[in-house]
Amino acid sequence: MAKIALGKRPTSFKHVVKFPMLDGGEAAIEITYKYRTRKEFGAFIDEVFASSKEERPADDGFSWAALMEKTGSANADYVMQAVEGWNLDEAFTRENVQQLADELPAAITAIMDAYRNAITQGRLGN
Repeated sequence: MAKIALGKRPTSFKHVVKFPMLDGGEAAIEITYKYRTRKEFGAFIDEVFASSKEERPADDGFSWAALMEKTGSANADYVMQAVEGWNLDEAFTRENVQQLADELPAAITAIMDAYRNAITQGRLGN
């Protein structure tokens, strides 16, 4: 059993994130997450929501394409602030994160959910 030492926080932690592929199979990416305490995570989420409110355009009509672009961009922003890297052949860049969000949205959702669960619940399960 691991010994607990308060005040000796890690700077990061790794987790293999699994997600469904479009063909019904399963894929996985090893993610290196930035460590945050629960309070720091709360502040992080506050920042994420505040920036999403600031970026709202005037309502000039609804567009699915614009919604998908905005969602992918917001998800990429979140991931870039929560993740230090991954084990993909492609570099961990905002452009590649946004491409992953566009091509495999289940991957981005899984990456974001795993981070939230690790920080708020203290566990990363299968």
